[in-house]
Amino acid sequence: MLQNREGQRVPDTMFKTRVGHEWVKTSSSDIFSGRTVIVFSLPGAFTPTCSSSHVPRYDQLASTFKTHGVDEIICVSVNDAFVMNEWKLSQKTRNVTFLPDGNGDFTRGMGMLVGKEDLGFGARSWRYSMLVRDGVVEKMFVEPDEPGDPFHVSDADTMLNYLAPQAPKPLDVAILTRDGCPFCAEAKGRLRDAGIDFEELVLGADFSDRSLRAIAAATAYPQVFINGQRIGGADSLRTWLSAREAA
Repeated sequence: MLQNREGQRVPDTMFKTRVGHEWVKTSSSDIFSGRTVIVFSLPGAFTPTCSSSHVPRYDQLASTFKTHGVDEIICVSVNDAFVMNEWKLSQKTRNVTFLPDGNGDFTRGMGMLVGKEDLGFGARSWRYSMLVRDGVVEKMFVEPDEPGDPFHVSDADTMLNYLAPQAPKPLDVAILTRDGCPFCAEAKGRLRDAGIDFEELVLGADFSDRSLRAIAAATAYPQVFINGQRIGGADSLRTWLSAREAA
C-alpha cells in the first residue's frame, strides 16, 4: 500500500555514495536537517521517462526553485552509487543531486518500495515527489496506483505550482548553429546577455542541413526557437529581444 507521509519525518537512513574513488556515507540528517529540499524518486536510472522527462525538467527549473527557498533538489532511485554517478554524467545534469538508495532503505521507510519483478527490476521505488522542510514532509505527490509507470503528478511543474504558483517559468530556447558562424556567436551572446538559458545544437554533431530544412525551412544560421516558435536568425532575435524588453 503506497503511503502519503505528509507531516511525518523522513526515514533516518544512511546513503552510500561514491565521490571520486572513495565511499562516502551521507545520513538523512546531513541532507535534510535545517534545509528545504525537493526529492523526486523514480523506478530506475537510465529508464525512458526518468531520463527524458523527470530529471531534465527538475534540472531546468532548479534556479526558479532556489529563488523560492529550495536549498537542494535530489533524485533518489533504488540503484547503486556507480549506476547513479554514470547516469548523472550521461544526463549532463547541473542542478540535481543523484542519491543512490541501493538497498532501498530510504524508499522502504517512505512506504514506496514496490516489486517490479515482472520487468526483471526486483524491488524499486514507486514514482513520487515531495517537499521536505527540516526533515518533515510538507507536501507529497504520489503517482496513482495503476498499471505501468504513471507520470502525472510528481513532475517539476506540479511541484512548482504548489510551491510558487505565480512564479514565471523559464523559456524553452534552442539555437541551431554551425562552427565558425559569426552570427551564431552574436545570437548566443545576446541570449546570455539577456539571462536566457538555451540549448545549442551544432551542425554535423547534432543535426544535418537536411534536418534544418525540415524543421525550419531554412538554410541560414543560426536558427533560434523559443517556446515552440521559430524566431529566426540573429537579426530576428535582436528584434524579439527588443520587443520583450519593451513589453
